[in-house]
Amino acid sequence: MLKIKRALISVSDKSGIAEFARFLASMGVEIISTGGTAKTLKDAGVAVIEMSDYTGFPEMLDGRVKTLHPKIHGGLLALRDNPEHRRQIEQHGIGLIDMVVVNLYPFEQTIAKESVSLEEAIENIDIGGPSMLRSAAKNYRSVAVVCDPGSYDALAREMKESKGSLAETTLQELAVEVFSLRPAMTARSARFLQEKLSAKAEGGALFPDILFLHLKKVSSLRYGENPHQQAALYEEPGGSDGRWGAPGRGRARSFLLIIIST
Repeated sequence: MLKIKRALISVSDKSGIAEFARFLASMGVEIISTGGTAKTLKDAGVAVIEMSDYTGFPEMLDGRVKTLHPKIHGGLLALRDNPEHRRQIEQHGIGLIDMVVVNLYPFEQTIAKESVSLEEAIENIDIGGPSMLRSAAKNYRSVAVVCDPGSYDALAREMKESKGSLAETTLQELAVEVFSLRPAMTARSARFLQEKLSAKAEGGALFPDILFLHLKKVSSLRYGENPHQQAALYEEPGGSDGRWGAPGRGRARSFLLIIIST
């Protein structure tokens, strides 16, 4: 069981976050937060420590740099049962962070806009958020990593029942969710940039050398090619509104894939 004592909260989608943070505070959890999230929590009456106060370093470059700091990633990545890790973080005044609550910039919603520019899309490629999620997920035995607002209620119930702790199976499930999210996010960013940048190149590229796919399970099928096999249907999120191939050459149908077991 992991006892949650300190949480870092930085979210783009703020639905339910005030209630979840209020619950964490009621369990004695210290909360670190950034910019707009910190304001939301303060307005909701939740005590938070501003990121710049915690790290001793101001946000800079229009917010591009705020969580990329040793006090954050050291607190996430330190192995709790490693004496040398403990010695180093104590030497440098780094506190352990037991929970990360992060969801990412709205890249999907941004590139879905018909007139989105390359510059606007690039500004919505998250850097600090994925870095924190990946650090926390790598150290999942010691850090609860929460990327889906839909998880808040279940986590609150479990923590309430276990006096502020989370089970290892829960930590594993949360980490798997993050490691599933990262490839999807990378694929969407890569596909979009392929389309935009190839359009600027002479002649463009109808068929890129590497095709990045981001597919979501639509349904399980009754059977595969043969009755003894299992199968599932996957579709590109957005259905017929999804775009792939070089821009300016028309919309393609959504990508469908059937995966069949051997």
